[in-house]
Amino acid sequence: MTASTSHGFNQPLGGNEMPRFGGPATMMRLPTQTDARGLDVAFVGIPMDIGTSNRPGTRFGPRQIRDESRMLRPFNMATRAAPFQSLQIADIGDVPINTFDLKKSVEIIERHYDGILAHPCVPLTLGGDHTLTLPILRAMAKKHGPVGLIHVDAHADVNDQMFGEKIAHGTPFRRAVEEGLIDPQRTVQIGLRGTGYAADEFDWGRDQGFMVVPAEACWHKSLTPLMAEVRAKLGSGPVYFSYDIDSLDPAYAPGTGTVEIGGLTIPQALETIRGAHGLEIVGGDLVEVSPPYDPHGQTAVVAANLLFEMLCILPGVKRR
Repeated sequence: MTASTSHGFNQPLGGNEMPRFGGPATMMRLPTQTDARGLDVAFVGIPMDIGTSNRPGTRFGPRQIRDESRMLRPFNMATRAAPFQSLQIADIGDVPINTFDLKKSVEIIERHYDGILAHPCVPLTLGGDHTLTLPILRAMAKKHGPVGLIHVDAHADVNDQMFGEKIAHGTPFRRAVEEGLIDPQRTVQIGLRGTGYAADEFDWGRDQGFMVVPAEACWHKSLTPLMAEVRAKLGSGPVYFSYDIDSLDPAYAPGTGTVEIGGLTIPQALETIRGAHGLEIVGGDLVEVSPPYDPHGQTAVVAANLLFEMLCILPGVKRR
């Protein structure tokens, strides 16, 4: 598939060339290719929900996020970022997970991202449940060493085990610390909230060196000052951005598996991503979109827009 080009870069198919409800079902109706060769950025889907503990359905997330990305245009009017005049970007399709075996799927994902990162390419991932971040971080650490992490989520995802299993969507960041995949002194968690099993549940990360910002600390305020603190904590060096859609209040994003009230707002979501501009972002994901629990598609619309915002903060993106 081809699309019009600007300065030799792939361009999303425009709404004046093809109606928004037509054209290819790719992220932003971009051209596709089978691997990351020649790309600066690759959109990748991981259609998986076998790591979930409550409501399933995130296997359908990548497809609906792509579908709801059709309204996105190539220029960010707020930040003046022009990613499609700056970088070569394409949608390289989905990781062929084994939907009957979570552990095999984790291995498949790691190998797939090894292949992507063999090129000078930044992957932006459409999830899929949050288990997928662990194998991506394993691949990232092989290339970059321990990375900094911005993790926006209702849940800390630092369980030691779930039903006796060490790998599931509630365990990736404990495994990442244990395996030396992330630098705890350069890790930030934003939006944690809800009920728990023990009073000190969110303290495990703090004990490792994480900066932990519960949702209550975000209520009724702009997060722009917070993100200045985050940039100072992360400083220089590679950073991975993991965004769980359940960090948002379910009023904005009902289509997810483990909903918690009292979450972030849409403006705060935009502030958390835009506030990471200037950091060395080497990859990102948007996870836990479960379309069956949102018949109107608003959760996927939000997810598509947040992935576009991630694209706009990547190193090398020009601002007009």
